[in-house]
Amino acid sequence: MFNPNNNRHMKKILLMAAAMLSMTYTGSAQSVRVRGSDTLGAKLVPQLAEGFKKQAGGVSFNIAAEGSSTAFTNLAAGTADIGMSSRKVKDDERTFCKTKGVFIKEHQLAWDMMAVVVNKNNPVQALTKKQVAGIFTGAIKDWSEVGGTPGPISIYTRNTSSGTYRDWMTLAMGNKDYAKGSQKLAGNEQIAAEVGSNKGGIGYIGLAYLGSKGLKAVPIDGVAPAASNVSRYPYSRPTYLYTNGDPQGAVKDFLEFCKSPAGLAIIQRVGFVNR
Repeated sequence: MFNPNNNRHMKKILLMAAAMLSMTYTGSAQSVRVRGSDTLGAKLVPQLAEGFKKQAGGVSFNIAAEGSSTAFTNLAAGTADIGMSSRKVKDDERTFCKTKGVFIKEHQLAWDMMAVVVNKNNPVQALTKKQVAGIFTGAIKDWSEVGGTPGPISIYTRNTSSGTYRDWMTLAMGNKDYAKGSQKLAGNEQIAAEVGSNKGGIGYIGLAYLGSKGLKAVPIDGVAPAASNVSRYPYSRPTYLYTNGDPQGAVKDFLEFCKSPAGLAIIQRVGFVNR
C-alpha cells in the first residue's frame, strides 16, 4: 500500500544526500590546502589548480611554497591536504608522520631538470660534471679555472628547507658540503635574479625558469637542459605530491586531473617533463 509518509521520508533522504554531495565542491570545507616545495608551488601547482577549477568549479586552493620539508610537517600536523616535494619523503619524515596518525601516500607528478645557469655575459659556454662539483664545493673558486674571465665565482643555492638543496648535493656534489660563502636563497626566482644581475654568478634553477632575464644555461658534459634530454641530463629528478593515505573527494579529483590530458598539457607548458 502506498504510504505518503514513506515518500516524504525518501525525498528528505535524497535532499540530504544531494546537499552532502554539493559540499564536495562548495564551501570552506573544500579549500584544498597545499604545502611544500617552491619548485612545484611557485608555478606548476598553482597553474594546475587553476586548470582544475575551470573543470570542477567550487573548489578553492590555499597554496604555500616554503620548501619540501614543510610538506611533511604540515601533513603530520593536519594543516595540509597535499604535500609538494621535489624529493622523495625521508624515512624519518614518514616515521614522524606515522606517530601523528598520518600514513604517507606518494604520487609522482612530473620530472624537473635542475639547470646550471650563469650570467649571460659570462664567456663560459659549457661545464663538466667534475667542474660543477668543484665550483659548488669550493674546490674551484675562480672563473679562470674553467676557461672564463678571471674573477671570483659567486655561488647561489637554495636554502636548507628545500628538497632541491639536498638533491643538488646528491646529484652534483657527491654529498659533499656546499662551499663556504655560498648564498642560500628561498626559491628559483631569487636565484635567477641574482645570477642574472651578477656577471660572476652561478646557480641552479628549474627548467621552468630558464627564460628569466640575464641568464644562460650551460650544457653539462655536452648535454643541454632541455625536455628532450631528460633521460640523459645529469641533474634530472622526479617530483612528487603526497597525501595522508588514499586521497578522497576534491583531492583525489585534483590528482586525477594532473594526469589527464589537460593536466599533462599544463605540466609541459610550464616547463616540466612528462615521463
